Amino acid sequence: MYITRLTTENFRNLSDTELLPCQGVNVIYGGNAQGKTNLLEALWLFTGGHSFRGSKDGELPRLMETGEGNSPRASLSLEFYSEGRMQAASLHIENGRRSSVINGVKKKTGSALVGKVRGVIFSPEHLLLVKEGPSRRRNFIDGALCQLKPGYAGLLSVFQRALLQRNALLKDLVRFPELADTLDVWDARFAKLGGEVTAERWAYVQRLSPKLAEIYSGISKGREELEVFYAPSVKMEGDITRQQAEQALLTELSRTRRADIRAGFTTAGPHRDDLEVRLNGVSARSFGSQGQQRSAVLALKLAEAEALSQLTGETPVVLLDDVMSELDGSRQDYLLNHLHGRQVFITCCSPETVSLMETGRRFRVEGGCVETEEV
Repeated sequence: MYITRLTTENFRNLSDTELLPCQGVNVIYGGNAQGKTNLLEALWLFTGGHSFRGSKDGELPRLMETGEGNSPRASLSLEFYSEGRMQAASLHIENGRRSSVINGVKKKTGSALVGKVRGVIFSPEHLLLVKEGPSRRRNFIDGALCQLKPGYAGLLSVFQRALLQRNALLKDLVRFPELADTLDVWDARFAKLGGEVTAERWAYVQRLSPKLAEIYSGISKGREELEVFYAPSVKMEGDITRQQAEQALLTELSRTRRADIRAGFTTAGPHRDDLEVRLNGVSARSFGSQGQQRSAVLALKLAEAEALSQLTGETPVVLLDDVMSELDGSRQDYLLNHLHGRQVFITCCSPETVSLMETGRRFRVEGGCVETEEV
């Protein structure tokens, strides 16, 4: 899929704007706080997700000139090619709520657009995928699976509810030991749901791994090797199936029951799993440089886009925010000139970086105004 037109009205600091991107690489450049990231945020909202910056919907309309708060509404519209035809969508943000229209059909929520516009986003916060603990990496896998398989979001929600309920029971056992008889029932439910989550995550990482290695080799010009491995907190060997994961979880829950009761929470399961990211055979978190860590996260996001394309038949739009800092010239060249077969939007500050583009379209942003320039 690709986007042909974006318009914004009363959105963030942007002047009412029309963006006409090309089907290849589109670079959006300018100084800090001029509105570059706001354009990517506007595009991302059409995936049906929340702002990747963590902003609430009520914070998206442009600030009033008086500074007394946000004006009550903003509107965005998008024209794009997907599913073999041109389509149109719009988003309306009013009183802190989003509604949408897709091909003339009104929807009550912005999330109704999920699956219509597919995208993958990289922002500086995603560097924490490598730098911080396992929860970031679990969220990366879960977020990708939710785009690939709408039913996975429901499975994950039910699993998380089962985890909360088991933890609540563990806390209550201190005061009400007679409830111990019900723990077997909750263990069975937790293991069944956890086995499904574990198997889905493992299968996704297996699909991601070869493409990730290929992309990172391109970014590093073959000088470095990147690998990822799904690392369950409960020991499992070989290909992880739902049945194997369920049985392993049941066994582990039985083994750690006393420890769980003492702790008041579940000490093992999918909520403790991790994604190991290894650079040249060692931990990218512990031994990777800033540029290598940034390259690793970029490769993860681009591999996510490739997996989404393979499984859905639609190539997602790639949004890369503030991606160029800490990358050397060869890595910048890869992003600007070698991401073929997909539409890419890149923000950066340096005009020197923009000059490395060989083809594509570039947009200069200053004070919320967007100006198209020829490459």
